Amino acid sequence: MNNFTKISRKVWAQTIRDANRITKVEQKELTSFSNIVSVKDINEVYIPLVCYLYFFVRNKEQVLKSINRFVCTSNENKPFIIGISGPVAVGKTTMSRLLKILFEQFYPNLRVQLMSTDDFLYPNWQLKKKRLMSFKGFPESYNNKLLLDFLSDVASGQKEVFYPLYSQELSDILPGSYGKITNPNILIIEGINILQILSNDTMVMSDFFDFSIYIDASEDLIRTWFLQRFVHFLTMNRDNRASFYYPWANGPKSKAVAMAEKVWQTVNLVNLREYIEPTKDRSNMILHKTYQHRINKIYLRQY
Repeated sequence: MNNFTKISRKVWAQTIRDANRITKVEQKELTSFSNIVSVKDINEVYIPLVCYLYFFVRNKEQVLKSINRFVCTSNENKPFIIGISGPVAVGKTTMSRLLKILFEQFYPNLRVQLMSTDDFLYPNWQLKKKRLMSFKGFPESYNNKLLLDFLSDVASGQKEVFYPLYSQELSDILPGSYGKITNPNILIIEGINILQILSNDTMVMSDFFDFSIYIDASEDLIRTWFLQRFVHFLTMNRDNRASFYYPWANGPKSKAVAMAEKVWQTVNLVNLREYIEPTKDRSNMILHKTYQHRINKIYLRQY
């Protein structure tokens, strides 16, 4: 952590004017997708973060315009790509959605899209064929070539780039279904693997990111959040026969929780220690969480 500067919440929060803060009514709308983000965190951490990131977005736009004038080209459609990494269940998806909403609220002229690297997991049938089902989420379970090709197309400014879609409900890739990136100003990509370096690749995902954020927390808290999320999925899918969680939701809860605990110990914790946590120092910013997903430490990369 020698290459990071710690910024106090008080100093970070004071970087914006009171006029930019939100009310509890507005917060209810902002967090309709989740109840884990407080008004205090939105005002003191997330809104300053969006304002901070906008400096980089605007700077990239200005640099591209200057380059185009210098070499007489018209390539101004390269999006600003933000990567959000961290362990399973630490809140990457929630942060991604919240940043998108805040960007659109404070800078309505910007087109913002988001996606997850889960969309580049191999389908379950391929994972079974490769004997990787027990390693789902590990580096080898992703179609990294497809992911790098996708990032290359997006970063080069292509107007439409398609990608597979992963269903959390089915815990599998949706056959014949695709998402589409349509040349946004900002693309937010979240995933446990975005800062990883694979020895057999000449490029890495982080080559394509303009800014990266790692969400950190203690192992005990992450385990608690993972189990809480699993129980939540059981409740949501009790009547959904198509869901991966349906059999577990309609059996003994103790058996289901014991299975989730085993997954945490044998898969997620191992993946965290060996492949996810070691990438933390490669990020541009580290946001450390404590109880109730409250952000208590902010670190900015120096070099």
